[in-house]
Amino acid sequence: MKKSLLLRKRLQKKEILVVPGVQAALFAKVVENAGFEAVYATGAGIANLHLGIPDIGLATMTEVLETVKRIVDATTLPVIADIDDGYGNHLNVYRTVKEFTKAGVAALQLEDQKAPKRCGHFRGKNVVTRDEMVAKIKAARDASVDDDLILIARTDAIAPLSFEEALERAQAYGEAGADLLFVEAPENLEQLASIPGHLKFPVMANMVEGGKTPLLSSRVLEEMGYKIVVFANATLKSAIKGLQNLLNGLKNTGSTSELENLMVSMEVRNELTRLKEFQMLDGKYGRSDEK
Repeated sequence: MKKSLLLRKRLQKKEILVVPGVQAALFAKVVENAGFEAVYATGAGIANLHLGIPDIGLATMTEVLETVKRIVDATTLPVIADIDDGYGNHLNVYRTVKEFTKAGVAALQLEDQKAPKRCGHFRGKNVVTRDEMVAKIKAARDASVDDDLILIARTDAIAPLSFEEALERAQAYGEAGADLLFVEAPENLEQLASIPGHLKFPVMANMVEGGKTPLLSSRVLEEMGYKIVVFANATLKSAIKGLQNLLNGLKNTGSTSELENLMVSMEVRNELTRLKEFQMLDGKYGRSDEK
């Protein structure tokens, strides 16, 4: 089944869909092996991991697209891709959506921030006009090479304008053609809890450790009425923490002999990278040099 249809079918279930963020192809394999049903290719995480820069609109469309292509190829799961503000105006959005949907993503997330965009939990955000975002949504819908693409419209209007304006924008974006609505960075429990009831479309939540929004479990968010919750960069932050622990140990002892509990085994790494599959191909098409 086409991945966009697979994701649509999953969203029809009552249970909330919990989606970890991924920043690289290998992370997508780890998420799949852990038993999750979709992955979220996070723009912030890709900028952080691959470029070593913050999420302030510096990563280009082609840089993000190349990583997303690799993520799509690495996993059988539906991929929800973050395309920020579409990397420009409605024409940029048109080209961006065409390229990302040709890559096989199941869903795209488009936001209404004004360039230069930034992490939804950073200060200094601003948004384009409501009409401009509506035009982008229409361009995105027209550009998709996949008629079943799930289009997620995100508004960042709470901080620069108001919570009420964010709700009005989100509803307008749904009416313009978005399948799923995402009101970013609610500032308290009251706001977070009231979003699903105010909107006539399915809604998504984003749990950001250390961000502006209270951290809630998927169970509580499901009871509130959310259909999807993403944990966009918990994976990256935990990987950095693990790397720091390993490097501190190596620096202090000069060896990794006592640090193997901080690593996956060679066998696990080989399984994630499909070594046996490639060895079989090697044997099929030529002589294997494996010893």
